[in-house]
Order: sequence, then C-alpha cells, then structure tokens
Amino acid sequence: MPAEPEPEPADGPRPRWPRTARPRGGRLWQTLVGGAAVLVLLALCGLGTAALVMERNGNPQGTPTQPTGAAPSPSQNDRHELDSRDSDQAPLTAKEVFPTKRLTVADGEMSYSVLKTQSSGSCAVAATEEVADLLVRLGCNQVVRATLRSPDGGYLLTAGLFNLTDVATAQRVRDRVRELLDERQGRFRGMAAGTDTEALTTASSRVGWQTRGHYLAYCVVVRADGDPVGSDDPKAREILVDLIELHLSKGVLERRAAGGSASQPTPDATERD
Repeated sequence: MPAEPEPEPADGPRPRWPRTARPRGGRLWQTLVGGAAVLVLLALCGLGTAALVMERNGNPQGTPTQPTGAAPSPSQNDRHELDSRDSDQAPLTAKEVFPTKRLTVADGEMSYSVLKTQSSGSCAVAATEEVADLLVRLGCNQVVRATLRSPDGGYLLTAGLFNLTDVATAQRVRDRVRELLDERQGRFRGMAAGTDTEALTTASSRVGWQTRGHYLAYCVVVRADGDPVGSDDPKAREILVDLIELHLSKGVLERRAAGGSASQPTPDATERD
C-alpha cells in the first residue's frame, strides 16, 4: 500500500527550491536520462552482436544421444577424410573397432567386457523391418558390432558402426531412423552372446545413434535382468555416451580420420526407448 503523503507544516507550505536552482537540477536530470539511454542502446547493440556471433559460429546439433554434451566439431581435414567411402576406402575391421576383450573409455574408469564381435557385409543383420531396408537401400555395405557387459554387470549392450556411402547419406539415415522408430517400423537389433545375454533380443531397450562422416554409430542397451530400461535411467545414458560418443566417435573414428589404428591409445551420442 503506498505511503500517505506527508502533511504540510501547520504554519504554511514547505519552502520550495528557488527558481534559480531549477536549471541545474534540470540539466542533471537530462544528463542522467541521456546517459541511461546511451547505456541501454549499447546494451542492446551488445546483445545483438552476441546473437549474431552465436548464430554464425553455432554448430547444428545432431540427433541427440546424442544426449549429453555435443561432440566438438571435427577439423576440416577430419571432415574430408571421413566424408565418403571415396576418400575412406579401407573397410572397417572388428579388430579396429573392438581391439581387446576389455574396453576402457576413460583413464581410471572400470572397463566393459567385450563378449562377442562381428563384421558383416550385410547391414540388415543388425536391424529389423524398415530400418534394415533403409540401410540396404541407401548403400550400407558393412556393419561392425560387438556385444558388451557394463562394468557393474547390470547392463548388456550391442554397439557398432554402419558404413554408408557419404556424409549426406549417413545423415539421411539418421533422420529417417528417428521417424521409423517413432512409428515402430523396425529397430536396431541386439546381438546375443551366449548364456545370460538373451535379454538383448527380448527385453525393452534404450537405443542411441549418431553420425560422424559417412558412418552411423549406434548402441542398444538393456538391463541384464530383463527389466525395462527407464527413459530417465542415468546408467543407461552413461553407457550410450561411453560407447557412441567416447569410444566409437572420439576413439575409433578420430583415429581413422588421423590415419591411425585402433591399437594406438585414444588421444587426449539420439536416444530412444
């Protein structure tokens, strides 16, 4: 509630500032208003410039696994090397993508057990229905995948790389896969690897995928006990980042772009239920 105006003194009205004092006060007020206007104008210009810089420098986001942090933009040389099979002709090998029986994605972290690896010239073996047809129709000529167990033993996963013709085709597959999964017209297929891994072919899963160059990296995660994986399961999300972002993209494909091999040390991920 606004304060009541203070009453005039009983012996007459309050003394007013003499007229001669007003011009100074007026100039001071004009100066303050003018200064504030300049500051506002500068602030608006600054915001506009910042927005322009971000718009020019911002990188388009890929399909999130891409869930947690986006990968840094590859160098121009990297983009050239992995843009197509014309400039990246050597086929992938299981040894390159999954070189050991224990996969450690970060220094000091516990490792994933690699239970089974497979390299196939038929991309349809790693997907079903319309997703499999899409991969074949758009020229996928190879898939290299592996089944792994999480460090704590509570999750099973199948992860791998699809080899497509060029970067534009890989991005087209990435976007179309999202639509097909939403419409339940196919899925990426988990690969069983013996006893106690049947959940990969029967249980509700969480899946992520991401492109880099002419490759599509993906990962299917299930709980080892066969229970459904929740959409907010932090462990499943961590696994997707480990395999898609850190191992396949920043590890295997970064080494390939640099002309290295998977046996060298690693230099210093779209989700769906």
